[in-house]
Amino acid sequence: MSLPSADTPLYNHPLPQIEQWLRSHCCQQDREQLHCWRLQQPSWEAELWLDVDQLTVRYLQAGEAGQDIQRSFKYSLSRQDVEQAVFSGP
Repeated sequence: MSLPSADTPLYNHPLPQIEQWLRSHCCQQDREQLHCWRLQQPSWEAELWLDVDQLTVRYLQAGEAGQDIQRSFKYSLSRQDVEQAVFSGP
C-alpha cells in the first residue's frame, strides 16, 4: 500500500495508510488502545493519539523541568508538515 503524495492532508489518508506511515517511523501501536502509539528515539520519547480531528503528541519529560510537552496537529495539515513537526522532536 503506497501513501498519497506528501503534500496531501492527513484527512485524505485512509486509516490503514496513517497506521503504515506511523510504523514506517518506528511507532509502536498500543495493543489495548489501538488509537495510541509510542515512539522512542535516542534522545526523546513520545506518545501519539489518533483523535477524531487531530493527531496529538505528548513528548515525555521533554520540558525544562522534566514536564511533558503536548502538541496537537489538525488532520487538515499535510502529511509532510505533520511529519516534520512530530518526528523532529520536542
